[in-house]
Amino acid sequence: MAQFLVTGGTPLSGHITISGNKNDILKLLAASILAEGSVTLTNVPDIRDVAAMVEILESLGARVKGLHSPTIIIDPAGIKSWEINPALSRKVRSSIMFLSPLMAKFGKVNLGFPGGDVIGKRAISTHLDALSSLGAKFTLTTDTITGKFSPPKSPVSIFLDEASVTATENTLILASTLPITTTIEDAACEPHVTNLGQFLSRMGAHISGLGSGIITVTGAPHLKAVTHAVTPDYIDAGTYAIAAAVTHGQISISPVNPTDMRMILLYLSRLGVKYSWPQKDTLQILPSDLSIDPEKLGLRQKFQTRPWPGFPTDLLSPLILLATQAKGTVLMHDWMYETRMFFTDKLVAMGANITLCDPHRCLVTGPTPLVGRHLASPDIRAGMSILIAALAARGESVIDHAEIIERGYENPAARFQSLGAQIRRVDRHE
Repeated sequence: MAQFLVTGGTPLSGHITISGNKNDILKLLAASILAEGSVTLTNVPDIRDVAAMVEILESLGARVKGLHSPTIIIDPAGIKSWEINPALSRKVRSSIMFLSPLMAKFGKVNLGFPGGDVIGKRAISTHLDALSSLGAKFTLTTDTITGKFSPPKSPVSIFLDEASVTATENTLILASTLPITTTIEDAACEPHVTNLGQFLSRMGAHISGLGSGIITVTGAPHLKAVTHAVTPDYIDAGTYAIAAAVTHGQISISPVNPTDMRMILLYLSRLGVKYSWPQKDTLQILPSDLSIDPEKLGLRQKFQTRPWPGFPTDLLSPLILLATQAKGTVLMHDWMYETRMFFTDKLVAMGANITLCDPHRCLVTGPTPLVGRHLASPDIRAGMSILIAALAARGESVIDHAEIIERGYENPAARFQSLGAQIRRVDRHE
């Protein structure tokens, strides 16, 4: 087990370079096995979930070079297996993304149910329904998913029962291998869905409608090898913006796509965060007097997640922390994950005023001074929120299971140190 040892109270200052998008790279790694040649991916974040996906690739027979560097090269020529050990599947949620490429490559697949963070049920019915429309048939046991695939001969129209990011991506991948036209309606619009579509387009598929709710795909039986860049991670950018705000610091953040930050900055500004754009790809967080916009028409301010371009669920945990340091009371709502907010008891232990209304909603009243505590990281996003709380708190904190935070954030200790934070990472051998 790894720990972060933190002495709080230091305003963050300096510049932070944003890592490659976690939700982007994991899907590109899975899709790369369909290339007829070696795929090169650049701007790759050095996070534990990437290592877990690479471990799966290598277990299938792929050769991977450059792990823990910004450039990874995947040679899928040696892949001979369509089966993923359930123990490997349980290491990372995005293992579900191997469903479509393995079926496309071998006509069959066997893998364990995906693992990852315990923030709520991970329903896969949207994946299975969409892929079944393209000719797949699935058999489920208590811990495995087995699929067989017979490609359709005529155009297919699919309506997703929810705008699921990973279901859209799995459908995109399989459709990109079929020489028919597939229409995906109620598709997810997130930037990493668009980048995956651009990756598949460069490999040879014809895709239109990316970034909208209707995507049309005409695939190709042979997908070529390409070099492709992972996009900057707007969740990473939003997280460091919040860290600067709660420590009353001032930092610059780049590279950032301003379009990706529109809803994030709208919510942050409503909590009093001041910012500027000194350059088109550089966001500056300024010292801010955190307070919530007053109630309008007698209605309390509500902050809620929703599909893109709405506020992303992966940033709600840090946003809850930000609200604990802002004057006023707000309602926080995450419709997606029924245990996303269960970490709030840890913030309460540090001094926060949070009332958990139900599994999806909580009331936050601030500002409340935070004090250091010995706590554990329950999941990636909650763990980072607790770590940022420790940076803002008075006194010393110990955060257990630092490795969970490192599944989604690149080298947090060193990056926060570069901004002046008093933080160390240590390994404890139990």
